[in-house]
Formats: sequence, C-alpha cells, structure tokens
Amino acid sequence: MSIDLLAIGTVTRDIASADPAATDYLLGGTVSFAAVTAARLGRRPAVLTRAGDDVELSELSGLAELHVLPCENTTTFANLYTPDGRIQYCYTPSPPISAVDIPPQLRAPHIALLGPLVNEVAPEVASIFDTDTIVAAVPQGWMRRWDGEGRVYPAPWRDRALILPHLDALILSKEDIDGDLRQVKEFLEYISLVVLTEYRDGSTVYMRRPDSEVETVPIPPRPATEVDPTGAGDIFATAFLLRLDETGDPLDAARYANVTASFGVEGHGVTGIPSHNSVLEYMALHPWRHGRV
Repeated sequence: MSIDLLAIGTVTRDIASADPAATDYLLGGTVSFAAVTAARLGRRPAVLTRAGDDVELSELSGLAELHVLPCENTTTFANLYTPDGRIQYCYTPSPPISAVDIPPQLRAPHIALLGPLVNEVAPEVASIFDTDTIVAAVPQGWMRRWDGEGRVYPAPWRDRALILPHLDALILSKEDIDGDLRQVKEFLEYISLVVLTEYRDGSTVYMRRPDSEVETVPIPPRPATEVDPTGAGDIFATAFLLRLDETGDPLDAARYANVTASFGVEGHGVTGIPSHNSVLEYMALHPWRHGRV
C-alpha cells in the first residue's frame, strides 16, 4: 500500500515543568501529531524519527508505519503557557536526520512533511523525493535557538535558500516569524505557496502567480473552546496537505485545516482531532468561498 503522508523529524517528550529531570511526559513532536491526524482523517501515515529508550512509541506504531533511528536521549521540550504566550525549553536535542537515513521505499509518498524541531532535518532531505510527491515543511525547528538553560527563542532561518526551492508548500505560524510578515515575502521569492496560521484568527494563504504577483487570501476560523493548544499547528499542516492532495485547492485545504485544528484544541493532547466526515459536515453547514462566510 502506498503511503499517504510521510512525516520526518524527532518525536519529543513533552513535560509540563521547566525541570529537565521530570519523568512524567506526553509524546509530542510534529511527526506524532501528523501521524495521529492523518490516521483520524482516514489516511495512511508513516513516520521516520529519532528516539531513545526513554520514550514509549506504541501509540504511534499502532497508527503509522514507524521507522526509528536510534539516539541516546529523546528530544525533550517543556511547554509553559502564560497569559503572555508560550514559554518553551528544549533539552537533549536529537542528532540530525540526513538524506542517507531515508530508505528508497520511503521516497515516493503522496506527501512528505518535514517537521524539524531542533534543526535535526538536514537541508538535503527536501530534494530526495519523487517528482509526484507533495513536499512541504513546518519550519519551526529551523527557526529557533536555545540558551544554556534550554530557553527557546526565535532565530534566523539560515538554510532556507537550500530548502525552499524543493518545497511545494511552506506552513508556519505568526509565532515562528515573531509577527514579521516581511519574512513571508522573502519566502515567496523561492516558493509559490505559503500558509500562515494565525491562532484564533484562522490562517492566510499566500500564492505567487506566474506573473510574480502574490494573492493573499484570509481564511476564517471555526470558533473553538480551547482546552489544549499544543500541536494545533501540526494538526493544521497535516490536514491542509491531505486536503490539498485530495482537491488541489489551497483555499479549500486551508479552510479544512482551520476546522480540523479547531476541533483538535478542544481536547487534551490528540483526543480532540476529528474524523474526515466530521470536518466535511461542519464545512457543509458553514460554507465559505473566497473570504465570505
């Protein structure tokens, strides 16, 4: 059977305090949320990741074709939510995942989603996939740094010129660019499709046309009662790419992804991620076309 979506990047141990010795954790990371989302939406995911013996992966292996590259310690993040936003700490970042780590049988999925969290996905990985594969990235892990205590801060994306020309879509949040929309314009010099998630305000699709003009389309949100926002961007990215693969329409895909992610934040962890039919039912009851609800 073909792979609908291959997610590449480290899994994480997500802890609820800034104490790196904490033993209670939730399984996290872009690849984890992507695998669960794809499975809930009725598609066949695969994951290529790095992990140590300090994390339990049975919940992933039951949902996705799982390929684990060994490392000494699994990447650990502390996500602390405050009235002023998220404060994040990173501990034990994983070693790189390079092109030689991707076996031939994983190089022709319908979709390849690069989800680095600690700059672990090497730039050349973006260029190795079949020409029919939709190659996309959630670039947050290429756009962060951390200090000696593990506190995470935004950082310039230094390898973007090596990666962006090989992508069909770039999906990121306002937080990733620290609200600087000039960076979106810079990304569009290399790529024709950028999707920016804007938390409770939905998302915006930027499409560069053949004449180099950029069409900017805001996509309305589905109002949600937020319980747990962790992973919302990864849920969005996965849903967007699966719908884009299905319909070829970036605007419809962004609306579908907004709805999927909004359901996702209404439960703890991955419990709120909806089924494909639930999303379509909501979209049918709340039709939207080009900015009009």
